[in-house]
This record gives sequence, C-alpha cells and structure tokens, in this order.
Amino acid sequence: MPYAEDHYSVRVLSYDELTSPERELWDAFPEGGRVDLAAGAAQDVPVAEGGRWGPERTVRAAVIVALLQGANTAQPGGIASLRLAGARISGHLDLAGAQIAHAFRLTDCWFEEGVDLSGASTRSIGLVGCRVPGVEAGLIRVEGRFDLRRSRVVKGPASPFHRRLTALSLINAHVSGAVNLSAAEITAPGEWAVSAGGLVAEGGVYCLDGFVAHGEVRLMGAQLPGGLHMRGALLESPGPRGVLLALDNAVASTLDFSDGFTANGTVRLRGARISGDLTFDGAVLNGPADGRGPALAAPLMHAVDFDLTLARPPSGMVDLRGAQVSYLHDSDRSWPEVVELDGFVYGSVKAGGAGEAGGRRDSVARRVGWLRRSPGYNPQPYEQLAGWYRKAGHDDDARRVLLAKHRHRRRTLPLAARVWGHLLDVTVGYGYRPWLAGVWLLALTLVGTLAFGTHSPQPVKPDEGAPFQPLVYTLDLLIPIGGLGQRTAWYWTQGGLQWLAYLLIAFGWVLTTAVIAGVTRTLQKS
Repeated sequence: MPYAEDHYSVRVLSYDELTSPERELWDAFPEGGRVDLAAGAAQDVPVAEGGRWGPERTVRAAVIVALLQGANTAQPGGIASLRLAGARISGHLDLAGAQIAHAFRLTDCWFEEGVDLSGASTRSIGLVGCRVPGVEAGLIRVEGRFDLRRSRVVKGPASPFHRRLTALSLINAHVSGAVNLSAAEITAPGEWAVSAGGLVAEGGVYCLDGFVAHGEVRLMGAQLPGGLHMRGALLESPGPRGVLLALDNAVASTLDFSDGFTANGTVRLRGARISGDLTFDGAVLNGPADGRGPALAAPLMHAVDFDLTLARPPSGMVDLRGAQVSYLHDSDRSWPEVVELDGFVYGSVKAGGAGEAGGRRDSVARRVGWLRRSPGYNPQPYEQLAGWYRKAGHDDDARRVLLAKHRHRRRTLPLAARVWGHLLDVTVGYGYRPWLAGVWLLALTLVGTLAFGTHSPQPVKPDEGAPFQPLVYTLDLLIPIGGLGQRTAWYWTQGGLQWLAYLLIAFGWVLTTAVIAGVTRTLQKS
C-alpha cells in the first residue's frame, strides 16, 4: 500500500487513512494532474474565508510534504508535480532544508499555518491566490520561478513565525527565474512585510497589478539583473523609522516606480547601483506621516537615467547627497521644500513643465531656486550646475549660477566680509559682470565733469601747467595709478567740490581693487 509520512511525528499513514481529497491528490501526483477541490463545492466561499471549508476540501500539510519528498513516485512516461487548487491546508507545511525534485503549485488555497521553505532546493514554486499566515523562504534555491501572485500573506498569531518581524522572508534566497508578487497583498503593519536582503533574482522582482505592502519592504544588497518593477504599487504602514522600501547597496538593471506608485513613508536607495533606468514617472512620494523623515533618500546612489517627474511634489525631503546619474529628468513637481544636493553629480539634465517655457533665463532662475532649497551653503551644487551649462555652451548662464553661488555664500560670512561682498557685487558682480565697472566709471566721470565744470579751481602754481579741463581732471581723480597732470596742478577753495574730489579718489581705488579682485577670481576659475 502507498503511504504518507507525517513530517513531525514520523508516523506512517496508510493509503486507507487518507481522506478522499488527499487520495485524489495522491493519485494525480505521479502524472502531474491538477486537483481542484473547489470545482464540486456546494457553496462559493472565498479564499479569505477558507477556514469555513470542511473536510471535503481539506488536505493535511503532511501529505503534501510526503509527496514532494517522493512518497508516490512518478509512473513511467509521467512527470510528477503537485498541482492543487481550492484546498484548506491543515497543519504546518514544513519543507525547511528539503531537496524537492518536483515543481508544485497551490492555487486559491487557505493555510491554517505558515509555510517554511527555508534552505530548500526546488524547482518552480507557486502559491497563487492563496491566503498564508507567513512564508519563510530564506536561503532557498529555486531553479525556476517563485510565484505569489494574488496571494495574501499576513503575519499574525496564526503563523509559526509570529515572533519574527517578517510576513515574507527571502533573505539570501537565489531564484534563477522571476519573483512574482503581482496583485499580492503582504501585511505586517509597522514591521517587515518583505525581508529579502541579499536576494538574487535573476529574472527580476515583479510587484505589479495593484501590489500592496503593509509594512517595510527590505531588499538591501539584493542582486536583481532583471530589475525591480513596482508600477502602481502601494506601500504603507512603515515601521518606527518611517522606512517603507529599503534598497541599500542593491544592484539592479532597472528600478521602476512609475504609473501611480505610492509610498506613504521613506523610499531609501542608499548606495544602490542601477545600470539602466531609475524612474518615478507619475509616482507619489508622501514620506513619513510625522514629516520627520525624507520622502526619498538616495545618497551615494548611481544610475544611468534618473526620472523624477512625479505626480506631485514630495511631502518630505529628497536626499541626493553624493549620488551620480548620467541623465536627470525633472519637472516643477519633482522637488519638495528641502533638497539635499551636496555632491550630487549629473551629466545632463532635462526638465519639463512650465518652468522651462519662459526661455533659458527663466530656466536658470528656476535652477538656482532649486539649489537654494539645499539647507546651508555648499559650493558643489553651484559648481556642478555651472559646469553643465558650460558643457552645453551657455557660458553666460554658467556665470549667472556662479554669481548666485557667491551671493549665497555671502550670507554665511561675518559682517565686514558681507559688506565687502556687497561692494564686489554692485561694482563688478564678483568678477562675472566686469562691465558694471565701466558703468560706474562712466557715471562718476559724468558727475565729476558736470560738477567741476561749474566753477574754476585755483592753480597750485600760477601761470604754469596745462589749462584746467573738467573731464581730464575727473579722470585723473578716478585713475589711482599714474597721473594726467591735472590733480596735482589744481585745488579747490569751495569745500563741497573738494570733498567731491576726495570721494572720486576713494571710488577710484575701490573700483580698481574690485576689478582686480573680480578678474583674479574669474581667471582662477577659468
């Protein structure tokens, strides 16, 4: 007689001890036949209420374990696999460390207790449309797909893992195909909904079609050659730190958080390496509810194409310190009130929205406003933006950015330095607007010529030297080096004109010093 071995008590069950649904599954296994216990059910009770299903739809976990461990070998010409639908699985499905030679797929099943696959080696696994109180699959090796589509995985007291923090664990798992969580709902409020640090998923991870996670999704150090796809996913109920998605030091071909992806907590990509696209096109980043944490934390992140054209501005800070991207796409909805940009490097930037429609001058003003959102003063963001404008051939725009940098820095200086900075600004624009010195020189020359032309000064040596020329005299006062022979040949008896002469001499020295300082700074930066 065929038999089944109870995984815990190691008690042998005879074929006669199997229930009717268990016998049906037993007989179908050698040829991979599908058993659907919902087909003949008298009532249409949904999977969420599978605890109400009776003995006619109940299969003991021990029977499934026995079959997958070779209790009923395949018939000649048949390919054994376990395919069960619409069943209530009683007991603990414990396959920890098992070497499973057969694929198995459980569809629309209700589990009394959690599933333990930790350290197992198997082919494709499918728990599709099931209700499971916890799945432990750390260190698993899957030569195929790991499929949890449409399933509801809930960490709770019914789970043997209820003392752990995780509803679904894939820590250090290796899946040669895809991990498919599309349309699944994984719940561990305030804890870890998914813990998959060190996961290798060669076919990628798919969380599409309305995937929902109540709790943190942890993929730190994951290797995802097929990418992470979370279009339209919803992440909420973060843990105490407010982090919803942690991809620290992960390596992926693409990270897709587009088309309505919503995170009501922090998305953290610290040190992540993305060889292709990182997109938040149409996403909503709300950040933690208490407002204390960032909406997006991506320091030291590397990506080729970074699209941050969000559906609306983030409600929390965006941290891009030390990040590097080749192409940056943003819009007026991309940036919150606070943006950390120190060390952020980009090769090219492309913006959309009304901010770019008013011409390049408006674009520069918008970009400078973007840099001003960074707390404190850091020169690197200004140098980075100016360098990008130079590469694009817009030297005038680069100078505008560098001028804004000096004005921002001026706010951090002591009073005396701020006064000198204002003087450099109004006279030569910190060296980036040298034509201002010419404007000042022309205006002062005009004032001096008109004022000195109304009266005649007294000669220092009568009947000697050139006749008095108001224009030449004014220029002689304004030019501190050398001389035109007028300043030393004439003096004023009117007190007001004498003081004007002193002021013009002082202005001449100030203008000359400012021009030299500004030109020197410009030459040092060029």
